[in-house]
Amino acid sequence: MARTPLRSDLIERITARVLDGRLAAGSRVNEVHLAHELGVSRTPLREALIGLADRGLLVSAPGRGFLVPPFDPDEARRLYPLVAELEALALRWTSPLELAGLPDALDAVAEEMDAVLADGGDLSDVDDRWHALLLSRCPNPHLLRLLGQTKPLLKRYESCYFGGVGRAAESIGEHRRIAAALREGDLPAASAVLVRNWVKALAYLGKDDR
Repeated sequence: MARTPLRSDLIERITARVLDGRLAAGSRVNEVHLAHELGVSRTPLREALIGLADRGLLVSAPGRGFLVPPFDPDEARRLYPLVAELEALALRWTSPLELAGLPDALDAVAEEMDAVLADGGDLSDVDDRWHALLLSRCPNPHLLRLLGQTKPLLKRYESCYFGGVGRAAESIGEHRRIAAALREGDLPAASAVLVRNWVKALAYLGKDDR
């Protein structure tokens, strides 16, 4: 199905509603209300919902329309290692010449993360920006597209299961170690810390230290 501008916009807006809980886990999508809220007709809305179901962010249930999947710890255990390996692959795919100057930019965003954490703010947006910057030099659009489709599935779990000041500070330290390894030209070490940064979040599954 072609990605028209309207469909792309609707996908982004509906995704945001799933991630922030306005469309709650386990709930049915009320297409009439959602179409009215978004100011569109049912046809483009349904196309967008089908697209999100294809990605796994929604479920198409015969006779019930579209549902927001309930939270599933097993899905989180599958997604975190998958995203970890995909990001590490994207990093390894990047030429060392393309990585020039990137560590300093990554450290600057890590400093923003420190400031947000000190103020008790939400690190999610800044962390997303750090990871986007890390992968911004990757020349493989297919890999980046796959990551873009997979990460929203994972992000549902960040606010549900993971967090806490201790884990956030530890994660920022890992971000700095990745930048340091890149600065030294040690791509394998940077990739290893990147995978560890993602996978270690699984240790917090079901915990609530927020």
